[in-house]
Amino acid sequence: MTISYLSRVSRRISFELTNLSQSIWIIMTKNIWFLRIFYNTRDSEAIVTFRTWFFQKVLGFNRKAYWPVHFTSTISGYKNMYVGIGSAPGLAPGCYIQGVGKIYIGNYVGIGPNVGLLSGTHQVFDLTKYKPGTIKIGNYCWIGMNSVILPNVELGDFTIVQAHSLVKDSFKDSYCVIGGNPATLIKRFPPESYHLFVKYTYEYEYHGYIQKSKFEKYRIRNLSL
Repeated sequence: MTISYLSRVSRRISFELTNLSQSIWIIMTKNIWFLRIFYNTRDSEAIVTFRTWFFQKVLGFNRKAYWPVHFTSTISGYKNMYVGIGSAPGLAPGCYIQGVGKIYIGNYVGIGPNVGLLSGTHQVFDLTKYKPGTIKIGNYCWIGMNSVILPNVELGDFTIVQAHSLVKDSFKDSYCVIGGNPATLIKRFPPESYHLFVKYTYEYEYHGYIQKSKFEKYRIRNLSL
């Protein structure tokens, strides 16, 4: 047998073993209750992978956050944050989500890498103290890469924030594109086009790691909002 033949056989065996391990993993996550979240969120923007879970819950990177977070992102003040179904601020790498004030994030919100959500600012005359504010982001919004949202900003449903934007004013009217530094209105979609926007839902609905049916009890017990 030639070396090239042995190499092909080795690659084929490796391919088959990979497929087999993936099939076993799918069967396990689908049928074992404590692994089911890996299966149920597999097609979600807020996907829970074993790697994310291990870094977060075992190694302790952002362990207290109740939604999946990348180990390079930072969550500060999770008790002041409401995270909607299918949303996961900080799941993309390099984000900073600061809950000095309150943060409310709607359902099915996409948040890109290196995004900052700052719900509080330092007081002008005493930098050791914060002045808390509130951030509210509607449903089906998208916050582009490297954007920063400052305190006391509210975004309506289906608001798209272009990459590298600094949002310091509210855009409550929904169905719009904003961007720039500071962010301004770039495009507002007319009412006759609203039907084109898809209000999708996932088959399995989770607030991060928590099933929708169990979230209200968790919120009352653990969150400050």
